[in-house]
Amino acid sequence: MSESNRGPRAPVTGTFDISSAVELAVVERSGFIETRHAGSAVVLGPEGDRMLSLGDPDAAILPRSALKPFQAVASISAGARLDAEQTALATASHAGTAAHVAVVRGILSSVGLDDRALLCPPALPADRASRDDVIRSGASPAPVYMECSGKHAGMLAACVANGWSLGAYTDQRHPLQQHVKDVVERLTGEKVSHVAVDGCGAPVFAITLNGLARGVQRMATASEQSPFALYRTAALVARSAKENAWAISGAGRPDTVLIEDVGAYAKAGADGLMTMAMPDGTTAAVKVLDGSISAARVAAVGLLAQVGAIDRTAADGVLGRLGTTVLGGGIPVGRLRPAM
Repeated sequence: MSESNRGPRAPVTGTFDISSAVELAVVERSGFIETRHAGSAVVLGPEGDRMLSLGDPDAAILPRSALKPFQAVASISAGARLDAEQTALATASHAGTAAHVAVVRGILSSVGLDDRALLCPPALPADRASRDDVIRSGASPAPVYMECSGKHAGMLAACVANGWSLGAYTDQRHPLQQHVKDVVERLTGEKVSHVAVDGCGAPVFAITLNGLARGVQRMATASEQSPFALYRTAALVARSAKENAWAISGAGRPDTVLIEDVGAYAKAGADGLMTMAMPDGTTAAVKVLDGSISAARVAAVGLLAQVGAIDRTAADGVLGRLGTTVLGGGIPVGRLRPAM
């Protein structure tokens, strides 16, 4: 269908533009800066004060997979009964290993469902060895291997608990998604400004980068003895993720490394989103406009080191494990590094 036959276009809104962005990370090759990554960032101190504000962190962004911890809180508070590993998988962008898939299937089977209930798109595992195993076995891409299948399984468990429709759980009008929206607004302290469709098919809710940081900080510092049920659930989700770092992404993969090496509550999102909350509550949220998740991770680590929340030596060590080395002729000649 031609553009003219589609009817009037809906008004288009968006995030901050390049004129509001600042340089957050650079790629250095043989002493030459060849790539510059610009965006916005905010660092909140342990008490919630803004320690750093770069670019325009009050502009709306789509958190993408950085929203998964909030979605897991919503699923559990709506009645999904998940153990610690299953809770971690509900927040994960997992690699599709056999261990990840087993936990996802465990969530589904606990409520009488199987892979066919998942509405996320089919995929092959992101983990190379697991992908090779699937291909050698003659199996096809399947929703259970998709990195968001844990989130979807948790959502389905909540739907079963409430007797809600299973065939439309990704529709933004579905009771579960309305509950997710409410949880996002309560934890971030903001009203959702736009609803989009994420890559997995579930709704993704636009909030500001500052609101995202505030919500992540509230989750990371919540107490399981809180008088408020929402915060008890948030604390459970954060603890489960940190205690099962392998589930969040996979062994040796960046978010898992950040949790294991510096004790961060770390979760990235597609198209240049990164959130990190340190044990003392210091929290960074970063959005890189060109969509580089690697640059966003590097910038978040650098900013947390800048304010003293991560020791410089520890920061240098973890950056070395995040795949930031630039090769020339097969040997290291530079790196992706924080701009500041």
